[in-house]
Amino acid sequence: MTEVEITTEYIALGQFLKLSGCIDTGGAAKFFLQEAEVKINGEADNRRGRKLYSGDRVEIKGHGLFTVVKR
Repeated sequence: MTEVEITTEYIALGQFLKLSGCIDTGGAAKFFLQEAEVKINGEADNRRGRKLYSGDRVEIKGHGLFTVVKR
């Protein structure tokens, strides 16, 4: 499991994808989420604006399992 550190209260899923290295640019998030299977805390979700908070677990098929950690 890979930890992704944030310094704010939450991070949007689209921003998270870029920060975690799954995509290169924020603009790619929309297309990535149309193709990839993403689960947040065990539930499927593909909303770019979905807010992720410290402790949330994000599983992205083909990319791995991530945990959001507030620094």
